Amino acid sequence: MIKEPVNVYFVVSGKYHDIDFARLALLKLLAEHDQIRTTVAPDYTDTDAIAASDFLISFTVDVAPTPEQTKVLQDYVSGGKKWLALHGTNSILAFREDGLVDAPDDAPEFMELLGSQFVAHPPIGPFKVEVVDDTNPLSQGMTDFEIVDELYLSKTTADIEILMQTRFGGEATGFVESQWPEDTIVPITYLRKYGKGEIFYCTLGHSRSHYDLPEFAPFYTHPERCSWNYPIYYEILRRSIKWALGTL
Repeated sequence: MIKEPVNVYFVVSGKYHDIDFARLALLKLLAEHDQIRTTVAPDYTDTDAIAASDFLISFTVDVAPTPEQTKVLQDYVSGGKKWLALHGTNSILAFREDGLVDAPDDAPEFMELLGSQFVAHPPIGPFKVEVVDDTNPLSQGMTDFEIVDELYLSKTTADIEILMQTRFGGEATGFVESQWPEDTIVPITYLRKYGKGEIFYCTLGHSRSHYDLPEFAPFYTHPERCSWNYPIYYEILRRSIKWALGTL
């Protein structure tokens, strides 16, 4: 049986992360499906190509579309397409003169579309991920697990269906919103229905190598792979690609 080609638009770029590593790893996972043809871009500028694609995937940090590009993304999802959004897609970063990192509300329509906006993260460390819904195909049969990663503390901007979560309380050192109440629920993976389409968001996936913090450390001595070291993360990614293909 001849499969119809599936055109994927992959937006991948950003600050302070090993984007090369994430790009290659995700392209390898997409290549496990021989019908997928992938266009790679650093941002959302080519709205015509995005609109023509069959599904969208993003792995970005501090990369937000313009209002005009956001309208195309809204139409894209509401028209019935799927979007796999990863790690820092929902992040906007602003470094203040006092050295703290802020997450300004500069793209509210984009964040409302995604269903969340990054606010802060504590130092990288272990945390337990609770499987909230083990009936959805994206998480079916999975059980709670512990992982080491950059825990994204976000504000919810729209109705979402949480599939996996963790709980946090304490200090997110270096961020404007640094103090978090005990037992704050933190979504790890969720679905966001939007019109006829849907977004699957997974906040895991931090990576950093020697040369990814040039403004702060010309040579970063301790590379980080975080969730990329764990088979469960690859299982989540593989399922999410099948979800986008409609074969899960």
